[in-house]
Amino acid sequence: MEQFDVVIIGGGSAGLAALKQLSSVGIQTVLLEAGSTIGTKNVSGGILYSKNPQTGKVHNVDEIFENFLEEKPWERQITKYILNCVSKDKVLSIDLTDSHEYQSNFGCSVLLNKLNSWFAKQSLETAEKNGGGIISGVHVRNITWDNERGKTIIQTDELDDFEAKAVIASDGVNSEVAEITGARKKFLPPELYQGVKVVIKLPEEIIEERFQLNPGEGTAHIFAGDITLDHIGGGFLYTNLDSLSAGVVYHYDSLLSNPTGPNNLINALLNNPFVKEYIKDEVALEPYPDKTLTKMEQLRIKFAVNKLIKKWENLRFEYYSHEGKKRFLEDKEFNSIEDAKSKIDSIHKELLEKYNTRFETDYVELEYSTKLIPDGKRCRMKKPYIKNILFIGDAAGRGLFIGPRIEGLNVGIDDAARASNAIKQALEKNNLDVASNYLGELYSQSVQQSPYTMDMERIDKHYIKTIIDAAGKQIPSEKIGKHKFLFKLFLNDKLRNVSIDIVNKIGYNNMLSLIESKETYINAPINIAEKLGTKTISEYSLSIPELSQRISSLSYNDDPQSHIKITNSRSEFMKKMVTLCPTKCYSLEGEEVVLQHEGCIECGTCSPETEWRHPRGEKGIQYKYG
Repeated sequence: MEQFDVVIIGGGSAGLAALKQLSSVGIQTVLLEAGSTIGTKNVSGGILYSKNPQTGKVHNVDEIFENFLEEKPWERQITKYILNCVSKDKVLSIDLTDSHEYQSNFGCSVLLNKLNSWFAKQSLETAEKNGGGIISGVHVRNITWDNERGKTIIQTDELDDFEAKAVIASDGVNSEVAEITGARKKFLPPELYQGVKVVIKLPEEIIEERFQLNPGEGTAHIFAGDITLDHIGGGFLYTNLDSLSAGVVYHYDSLLSNPTGPNNLINALLNNPFVKEYIKDEVALEPYPDKTLTKMEQLRIKFAVNKLIKKWENLRFEYYSHEGKKRFLEDKEFNSIEDAKSKIDSIHKELLEKYNTRFETDYVELEYSTKLIPDGKRCRMKKPYIKNILFIGDAAGRGLFIGPRIEGLNVGIDDAARASNAIKQALEKNNLDVASNYLGELYSQSVQQSPYTMDMERIDKHYIKTIIDAAGKQIPSEKIGKHKFLFKLFLNDKLRNVSIDIVNKIGYNNMLSLIESKETYINAPINIAEKLGTKTISEYSLSIPELSQRISSLSYNDDPQSHIKITNSRSEFMKKMVTLCPTKCYSLEGEEVVLQHEGCIECGTCSPETEWRHPRGEKGIQYKYG
C-alpha cells in the first residue's frame, strides 16, 4: 500500500496553502481534489486580505506564496469600501474604507478559478521536489485508522487505498471528512449563511471610469436595507479586472423562516437602480429575421451578423483594456489606437446600417453560483481535529462575519499554515500516534491563539470605532429619528466602550440575536436612506436571464449517479428546499419532495436533511470563474 507523510483533502485556497507550506519544509504531501482541475469547484464572494493585527500574528498569503505580490493572480486591489443604505431608489453611501484597511496590509478582489489555479502551480512545483503533488478527479469515500501500525487509510472512488501519517481536511463547509470520521455534526442553519453570486462582464477601463479608479485599483460596495427582501444579511458588488462580482449573503435560518428563491434574491440586488447604473454596458442584439427572404438567406445573414457581433465585442473589450491596447500595437494589427477605435466604430456602423442590429443598454451575465458559508462566531470547531486529522478553513467552520467585515479566504490560509506547522513539529518529535492527540492539541492551541479566533469570540471595540467614526462624519444624528439616541450613545467613546465591554463580558455569542437583527440589517438602513439618501434614476430595463438560462450556461460533467439522497421526503425542511435550492433541483409531487440532481451546483443548501456527498471525481459542476 502506497504511503505519504501528509494527505490534504480538498483543493481550495486553504488546502493549496497547506500543500505549499508543508512542501516548503520538505514534508512529502499529496493533495486530493475532486474537480477535474483545481479551481473548478471553488466559489467566493470574494476579497482576500493580508492582515497586520495589533496583537498576535497571522500567516498571510504573500508570506506563504512568495511571488504573490509580483505575479498578481488577483483582480484588483480594493482601495475604497462603501456601505450603502438602501430604500427603493434612495441610497445613502457611507465610506468605510478605514474599517476595510483596519489592521490590513491590503485586500484584493479575486475569482477563485484563476487564483486557485495559480496557487496550484506554485504549490505543485514545491511539492514534486519532495515526492508529493496534486491528484485531481479524486473523491474520498472513506477514512479508517490502523491503530496498531499508527497509519490512516484513505479510500477513494478512483484509486487504490493508500496510507498517510497525517491528514488535513479542507473539503469545505459540508466536509465529508468530518461526517465520515464523526469529528463534528453537520452545521445547522443558524450557524450558516447562504451566498448567491453572479459574475458580470464589463470592460476594464469602463470599470475604472465608472467607479473613479486608477488602473489596478478596485472598489467594494456592500448593501443593507430593503434590498434584502426582509432577510437578515446584505448584498455586495466588487470590481474585478474586467468583470464585476455581484451577490447577496443571508443568514440561512432567516431564509428558512421566509423562504425566497436565491434566484430572486440576486435579482433584487441587480434591479436596484443604484446597482443597475454600475453594471450597465452597450450590448449588441441579433436583428429580427427578415421573413421575406429565403430560409437559406436568413441563415447566411444570421451567421454573418453573429460573426461581426463577436468581432465587435472582442475588439471593443480589448480596446478598453490596458494590455489589449498594447497587444494591438505589438501584434501590428493596427497602426495606432485611433485606428483600432475606427475599426470598432466601422463594424458598429455596418451592423447598425446594413443588418439593422439592435444596440441596447443592458448588462452581460457570465456565471451564476451559490455556496454555504460558515459563521465562525457560532459554528467554529472548538477542537478542530480528530486523532491525526486536522480541519482548516470552511471545513472547521471558520469565517468572520462582523457587520461589514467579511473574511474567509485569509482565515483558511492562516489555518493552513498553523496545521502545517503543527504537523512539522509532531513529525520532528516522531509523535503522530493517533491515540495520543498530541498533533490535534498542538494545532488546536495554535488556532485558539489566532487573532481571527479572538475576533470570533469578542467584539473588537477599535474596529467598531472605525465604523462609528466614519458614520458619525456622514450621518447627522438629529436627522435619523428613533435611532438618534442609540447613534449618539455610540458616538461617545466612553459609553461605546463600556457597552462593548458589557457585551463581551456577558458573552458575545449570547448577544448575537440582538446585534444581528432586522433592526440592524433592514429597518435602520431603510430609515437612514429615507431620511438622507439620494434618489437614483435608471431608465433602462435589465434582461435578467431566467433561472433555466442561468443553469444551461453552466458547465457540467453529468453523473447519472446522484450524490444526494433525501432522508425524509415529507419534512417541512425539504418542502422549503423546493424554494431554497438555487437551481430548483427539488419539486413537490403530492406530499413527497423529489430530487432531480443533474442541475446541482453543489452548494449544500439541502445537506441538513439529506445524505449529502460531493460528486464522484471530475463529475458535476465546473465553474469557469468561481
